[in-house]
Amino acid sequence: MRVCVFGLGAVGGLIAARLARAGVDVVAVARGATLKAVRKRGGLVLVDEAGRSEPIPVDVVEDPAELGPQDVVVIAVKATALPAAAGAIAKLVGAWSVIVPAMNGVPWWFFYGLDQDIRLNSTDPRGVVSVMLPPRQVVGSVLHLSASCPEPGVVRHTAGERVILGEPRGGGYERVESIAGPLRRAGFEVEVAEKIQRSVWFKLWGNMTLNPLSVLTGATMDRILDDPLVRAFATACMREAAEVGARIGLPIYSEPEDRHAISRGLGAVRTSMLQDADAGRAVELDALVTSVTELARQVGVPTPSIDALLGLTRLNAQVRGLYPGG
Repeated sequence: MRVCVFGLGAVGGLIAARLARAGVDVVAVARGATLKAVRKRGGLVLVDEAGRSEPIPVDVVEDPAELGPQDVVVIAVKATALPAAAGAIAKLVGAWSVIVPAMNGVPWWFFYGLDQDIRLNSTDPRGVVSVMLPPRQVVGSVLHLSASCPEPGVVRHTAGERVILGEPRGGGYERVESIAGPLRRAGFEVEVAEKIQRSVWFKLWGNMTLNPLSVLTGATMDRILDDPLVRAFATACMREAAEVGARIGLPIYSEPEDRHAISRGLGAVRTSMLQDADAGRAVELDALVTSVTELARQVGVPTPSIDALLGLTRLNAQVRGLYPGG
């Protein structure tokens, strides 16, 4: 099996490094400073949770056309970059290829397999991504782990090993297990979901509040949730999002306070959106929040709290040059 990881940020770098260390035939696509650093070192540097550094040889190219179609294509770019990158990624996809998006938020393939005739412009503008990267070739994934890039080509794994995989239409375990095997050999704790959209929505349920709130406040997750007013606002947003999920057949059986307790237990964590904002990178607001409000309009659920969260965060990001329209 030939695996290509498109994007060597924190998540993509972690996946590529761990797969390569496990002996999987893996190649990566990168650009800019990361491409130069990986080529200079001959691979990635993986820093584990104990702070130990390990150089891992990983082949890298800039132009995916050099590689041609791959067996598995792991997409590890920010949602903000996907529409522009879809054409390049498509060069790696043959009729037999399996696409595994390792991304946050509501993905372009989300409604493939759900009994809903819904399309979201916020996640797939003009349907371009679906044309380039057919949902029928996707195996969905949800990653519960944390990593960062202290410098180009260096990946620090800070927490978590859990990866959930599933076919968007359910079943199809042969394709899923063919991907789960290499990931397990690489040390990830892989689960197979009967309905992967449920896992996507559950992760989003927490991320769509704490990520933008961290950008607005500059605070880590523990401080956000220790403030009773901010915590109550997050709860209100989550209740609205839960109602949206219920309307599309994805009910959430937990309470917001249950999720708050888990998030608070992680301590002084800086969300991925806060890391992006502090580094001057575009924030994934559309995939995490705009998508929820757009979906809510289509299924008839009022979301005043989420609307306020979106408006405040969007303006904050625009003023800082992190979101279009500033």
